Amino acid sequence: MADWNPALYTRFEDERTRPAAELLARVPLDAPLLAVDLGCGPGNSTALIAARFPEAEVIGLDTSPAMLESARARLPDLSFALADAATWAPERAPDLIYANAVLQWLPDHATLLPRLFGLLAPGGVLAVQMPDNLAEPTHRLMREVAASGPWAAAIGDPAVAGRLGRMLEPAAYYDLLAPSAAAVDVWRTAYHHRMADAAAIVEWVRATGLRPFLDPLDADREAGFLAAYARAIDAAYPPRRDGQRLLAFPRVFIVARKAA
Repeated sequence: MADWNPALYTRFEDERTRPAAELLARVPLDAPLLAVDLGCGPGNSTALIAARFPEAEVIGLDTSPAMLESARARLPDLSFALADAATWAPERAPDLIYANAVLQWLPDHATLLPRLFGLLAPGGVLAVQMPDNLAEPTHRLMREVAASGPWAAAIGDPAVAGRLGRMLEPAAYYDLLAPSAAAVDVWRTAYHHRMADAAAIVEWVRATGLRPFLDPLDADREAGFLAAYARAIDAAYPPRRDGQRLLAFPRVFIVARKAA
């Protein structure tokens, strides 16, 4: 995919940071020595970790040079580096591996999550939050619109672009980690974000879930796709009584602690 757009991503930073804060609040650590923000993005989640654990060494990792540049500008006193969560291995074992809204982009969770958990220091914590919205209208309509129109061939299989089949059921994540963990906490929350209009919903997902659908398109086909998608979103998310739209956004949270 093309590189991420930090400005577009942070347009809804308050809404995107809320689950990051709620994940961090459930991390059962007092004074970690090393905390790694895996998939740190523009550093909004890294800032939360650094504020909670001011004595820890905090490192942010991401695959996006643009996101890392934005994170360094925000947090010049912290360390950031280019790394892929699928293959990353630390030089020394972290006490906290924190992965907010990143692992949903990667396949083979049955291998990935136990591997990350195994990288922790004794007593360490793996904290994960992943959007679980592939069945929501936002993402179902991405696939439906992608399958019709002059852009269909360029996009290819909508199921591949839409990452279908990557997420597991919450209980499956528990089963993956519980046999080797001292404790595992798994929960699922659906946020309902107040959005001004259908265009705002499109802008939200354009920064994330829409990217694999838009990246293969030229300017004309991208404009056509976005227009068709915006019409579908407008119908799927009608105005509420105050004129606003509500964007339902389910997320899965996992906090697994290693034995000391």
